[in-house]
Amino acid sequence: MKRKLLIPIFIIAIIVWVIVLIKQQINISQYQKEIEELSSKIELAQEELNQNKQNLEEEINKSNSSEYIEKIAREKLGMYLQNERVYVDSNN
Repeated sequence: MKRKLLIPIFIIAIIVWVIVLIKQQINISQYQKEIEELSSKIELAQEELNQNKQNLEEEINKSNSSEYIEKIAREKLGMYLQNERVYVDSNN
């Protein structure tokens, strides 16, 4: 009698195990796709960060030049050199 019950229980256990295994494989596959997508996003963000860093370094190097400082003083602060004549276009 016990043997007759063991076989169906064993078969049900194997079926449940197979179903769980398949679900886990599906989850693993989804997680791997998600990891790949996030990795590509990270790579793009890293490239953008490197480009921004390079742009900032160029801007810093440029800002140390006297030409740049003079340009900013003229454009942003309205400053001019002593005895310099400034002409303003009244048509604008």
